[in-house]
Amino acid sequence: MPDLYDGPIVDAHHHVWDLSLGRHPWLAPEGRVAHRYGDYAPITHDYLPADYRRDIADTGIVASVYMEAEWTPGDGLAEVAVVERYREETGVPGAMVAQAWLDAPDAAAQLAALAAVPAVKSVRHKPGGATSRAEAEAGARSLLSDEAWRAGYALLAANGLHFDLQTPWWNLGEARRLADDFPATTLVIDHAGVLASRDAETLVAWRAALAHVAEAPNVVIKASGLCVAGTPWTVDANRGPILDLVDVFGADRVMFGSNFPVDGMFVSLPGLVAGYREILADLDPAAQRAVFHDTAQRVYAPQPLG
Repeated sequence: MPDLYDGPIVDAHHHVWDLSLGRHPWLAPEGRVAHRYGDYAPITHDYLPADYRRDIADTGIVASVYMEAEWTPGDGLAEVAVVERYREETGVPGAMVAQAWLDAPDAAAQLAALAAVPAVKSVRHKPGGATSRAEAEAGARSLLSDEAWRAGYALLAANGLHFDLQTPWWNLGEARRLADDFPATTLVIDHAGVLASRDAETLVAWRAALAHVAEAPNVVIKASGLCVAGTPWTVDANRGPILDLVDVFGADRVMFGSNFPVDGMFVSLPGLVAGYREILADLDPAAQRAVFHDTAQRVYAPQPLG
């Protein structure tokens, strides 16, 4: 029987939030938005570093990366200040992905200020664009193809910052062009390219989109956010997609992310880690360690939990 991974784990994607700050409009009762997971009322409560530490107990997670949490738009520096205080007081997180609006008039100043915070390793700005495969094939484009936005993206490398991209898989053709045009910037695809269903046709098209973008050597991907609305997270449902990520990108370009507390609507964090351990058990030990630890450690260099 294959050995289950028992080494250190870096969680490359999680959130924390304090709703009393009034800075997360999508989590407020009057601000609910459409979400690929459906009704997300179960997560509309505070989730602080202590809650995250409780959830990761005995999982083997030794470091974590905070992902910006749709803080009030244009106020990413204030979010970083709050999370930096959490980091200093609790050791959570060990690194950050900050909000940055790359097409804003002050994008250069924003990025310079973010880069001055040592824990900030990357930024995210969801690019919108086609909301279906049909729209993408009909020519709909996102901010990834917008010249003003790309001018902001061009500033990332000089500031030592990566870019985290959350977009559905049908927009990854645009992502490939972005990666080719800016080879000095590491492009991190969040949530496995947002695979929201498991029908056979979608899986074939999703894998083809991954294979295309993976040809760019500066692209890495997170095995995260793989839940499906109305369906429990299971090993059987996720074995194929997770192993596809490793097959397409290679283990040294894939990283585990919990997406907690959001994915906590479907599975406990220990259950999620146990499922990944089972799925990856047939890989050699070095490949398992890459997915669970080494890729995220190389990309984000998070400090260990204090």
